[in-house]
Amino acid sequence: MPTESAAEGAVPAKDDFGQPPNFDELLPAFQNLCEVIAKLRSPEGCPWDRQQTLASIKPYTLEETYELLEAIDSDDNAAIKEELGDVLLQVILDSQIATDERRFQLVDVVRHIAEKMVRRHPHVFGDKLAANTDDVKRHWNAAKNAEKHERTSKLEGIPKDLPQLARAYRIAARAASVGYDFPDRNMLFDKLKEEIQELAEELFVDGQIPNVPASIDVEPIPDRHITEPAQKQRVESELGDVLFVMANIARRWGINPEEALRKSNAKFSRRFMAIESAMRQQGVSMEDASLARMEEAYQQAKAKE
Repeated sequence: MPTESAAEGAVPAKDDFGQPPNFDELLPAFQNLCEVIAKLRSPEGCPWDRQQTLASIKPYTLEETYELLEAIDSDDNAAIKEELGDVLLQVILDSQIATDERRFQLVDVVRHIAEKMVRRHPHVFGDKLAANTDDVKRHWNAAKNAEKHERTSKLEGIPKDLPQLARAYRIAARAASVGYDFPDRNMLFDKLKEEIQELAEELFVDGQIPNVPASIDVEPIPDRHITEPAQKQRVESELGDVLFVMANIARRWGINPEEALRKSNAKFSRRFMAIESAMRQQGVSMEDASLARMEEAYQQAKAKE
């Protein structure tokens, strides 16, 4: 396990998992961070920070979360540490804004989450038993339902601002939690065929998907976008159904579809940037490079991976 300098805090030994941090080190550092944020929000502080509201700071909170995910993917401890700090900054800044607006204080946030973790883990802090992760989920959901007894739908509480592929996963999981699900997960592929056929019926005159093998050895054919509003709305609906089924397939096989797509995006980006690098080395601009030349560079990058 990588270690850090003593000044930055020692990483615990491998057999010390589950130990709280050294509070003699943590509490002064945490107090200092809170004082820094409060100073930034004070009349003598930063004009930009003073102007922020809980609503205006939302995009930065989301951005920092995604930067943390990217750092975790890189497996770079320095980057992960930095991005965790940025996420922590957002929590403290949001709480400071709430305090300044007479809503609540950071201590309320800390107390609430600690109490919630204790309530939702009765097999750790109470007398419930949990032999496996299914038992853990059952205890968690029972405690959560008790807290949210005023909700009238199982779908309430799923954030509307979640990336929609991730939200589809969560919606389907909630429906499945009460038994509304295909009894055999393999049936989802039949459902996928059905949805793709319905999409094809909106995209193609005869409803048949053209048999056009993937190839780079043909002349490019310009795309023709849908301009008729009613058709565009129908196609959008059918394409959404295809994506929803794909999210369900991921769920039934225990795959996070958002994470899968994130990794595919990263993979394609790496390989495309390898194409750009290869073209620069060859003294050819991307605009002037042939598709065959770019594809060759792509396949070389893929082979290296």
